[in-house]
Amino acid sequence: MLSDEMERDEMPTPFFSVVITTYNRAVLLTRALRSLIAQTENNWEAILIDDGSTDDTRYKILPYLKEGQKIRYVYQSSSGSTYAKNRGIFLSSGKYITFLDSDDEYDPLHLETRKQILLSDPSIDFLYGGVKITGDPYVPDRYDYNKKIHLADCVVGGSFFVRKEIAVAMNGFAEMPLGSDADFFERINKTSAVVAKSTTATYIYHRETANSITNNLAGSLNLPGFLQV
Repeated sequence: MLSDEMERDEMPTPFFSVVITTYNRAVLLTRALRSLIAQTENNWEAILIDDGSTDDTRYKILPYLKEGQKIRYVYQSSSGSTYAKNRGIFLSSGKYITFLDSDDEYDPLHLETRKQILLSDPSIDFLYGGVKITGDPYVPDRYDYNKKIHLADCVVGGSFFVRKEIAVAMNGFAEMPLGSDADFFERINKTSAVVAKSTTATYIYHRETANSITNNLAGSLNLPGFLQV
């Protein structure tokens, strides 16, 4: 039986902590985990927060929780994706925290390319950008849910890399129906943090599935032009 929080052996502080949150996405989640394990950069840990899944998530991911895979699994009662993401931040031990949505994936070079940037300029506190979009590139405008904007005009939270101490000092992401990534980005730009952008598109943002986060939100708000789930 899996315990709610998998024990892990003590290890040196990883360069990256990858926070993954999920809810009833067993099949999509395994794709995300495969992409993480396939990274050419291996100095990472993963904190996988299961926000109360009722499908077979726990058993689908068993092969990825083997010793040496560096993935910590935490099950919690359903509390929402923002709470789950923030819990992952506070449980992380890496120098930089990054994210992987359970319906997205990484190109094999994703962590390696970002590490090169961060090592080339140690003053960088926050790095973002470099997203490849598959599927519908339009999402609801957080200021007017009846309008759609192109993702090229947005920031994608999965592409964020932030020093842990800064993420903690900011108390993570704010709870809101839409736009928590943009809100985090705006708040960090109001601090003294050094911000940099990557244009290497290695974060693969899937928008073609009905179970994507923005499609789920649009469905719950009954917005026109979006998949209803």
